[in-house]
This record gives sequence, structure tokens and C-alpha cells, in this order.
Amino acid sequence: MASMTTDRVPELGVRAQVLGVPVDVCADVRAAAIALHTHGGGQLVTLNAEMTMAARADRALGEVITAAQLVIPDGAGVVWALGRQGFRVRRSPGIELAHELLAHGVQAGWTVALVGASPEVMGALKRQLLEHWPSLKLAFALHGFQPKEAWPALERELLEARPDLVLVALGVPRQELWIHRLHQGQLGLWMGVGGSFDVWAGHKKRAPGWMGALRIEWLHRLIQEPSRWRRMLSLPAFAWAVLKGA
Repeated sequence: MASMTTDRVPELGVRAQVLGVPVDVCADVRAAAIALHTHGGGQLVTLNAEMTMAARADRALGEVITAAQLVIPDGAGVVWALGRQGFRVRRSPGIELAHELLAHGVQAGWTVALVGASPEVMGALKRQLLEHWPSLKLAFALHGFQPKEAWPALERELLEARPDLVLVALGVPRQELWIHRLHQGQLGLWMGVGGSFDVWAGHKKRAPGWMGALRIEWLHRLIQEPSRWRRMLSLPAFAWAVLKGA
């Protein structure tokens, strides 16, 4: 692994803000993440409208996002808000970036750690990934439903593995806060991936491409998980805040 540095990596581009929450405007998020790994690693955050509003309401989450080394525009709302500031960026779904980093990691010989999701999903995910990439160096795989008292020892085991890529599916904001605490002083890339494990394991389906093109992937998630309706109220609140210039 590369030695750690505090200098900002050129590939990360310009750090802009959406409603006071930072987001990086770079030409190629995959290249930026790989360059960050070369320069010692850090935390990656995938920012969408829902997380932006959560960060405005939750100071701890906001501070974690500000401290992250790479914040990518995951959601269409964030891309739209950046466009209103004159930044021409493409949406960079976190699930796609994480998959690209796994593929790169296989080629580069990276060690990989997976944390989160249910025991059933983690079991299916391990089988799927190793079938797809037999040479994947999977150093650590831990489901997220561990008893509270087990976490300290498991965290020490993870740190001792010194992985190049850590993908964490514990949900927002838990995964971001957990990564922020664990990755300090560590090498490698640490990235929260939300529900990506469920999709990769075949337990959930991703929204079809046409819904992404119309920027209504949120509707697909709501149909699959009706209990998310309260969280979806943040979307019109986000749009109104951007329009107001809040």
C-alpha cells in the first residue's frame, strides 16, 4: 500500500457545496477513487438529496461528510443542484462505483472487506462475488446483525486485516459514522454502500434504466420499501431549499 498523505489528490477535482454540504466535482470518480487509494486512501461518501437533508439536520453526519476524502454526486438531485451552480457533472451511482472498485481490486490484487447487511444476504453475496471473481482476495466478511458486545473484537480483526477496500452496508448515517471512526490512521478505501449488498446478492432489484433516466429511481425504492415514505419527504424539501438558495 502507498504511504498516507494529507495533501489533496488532484484527481479529486473541485470541492463544491450543495446546501452547505460538500461534494467533489471531478472528471472521473473511478479514477479519483483509485488515485486516492494510491495516496493513502480515505473515506468515500455517496451523496444524494436525502443524505444532504439528513446532514443539515444531524451535525455529526455533516461533520463526517465534510471530513471525507471523496464525496461523489450519487443522486440526481445533487447533480441538478450542482448544475444550477454551473457545474456540469454526471450522476455517479455508488453501487456502480463500488462494483468498479471491486473489479479493479481483483486486477490489482487488493484485499477486500465487506461489512453489513443480514446474515442471509452476506452469505449469498460472498458466494456471488467469489463465483464471479474467483481470484478476489476477500479478507473479511461480516454481516451487520452482530450483538453489541461483539463489535470491538470484530473491528480489531478488521483493522488487523489491513484491507485495500472496505465496503460497508449498515445504512445511513450509521455506516458513515462507523467508517469515520474506524478508518482514522488506516490505509485503503472505506465506502458506505447502503443497499448495494442486497442488490448484488439478488435479494432486491435495482431500478430499471429508464427510471434512472427519468430521475425517478426514488419511486422504485418506495415501491419496494413502502416504509421509506417518511424519508422520501426530504426530496421535495431538498428541491425547495435549492430553489430558495437556502
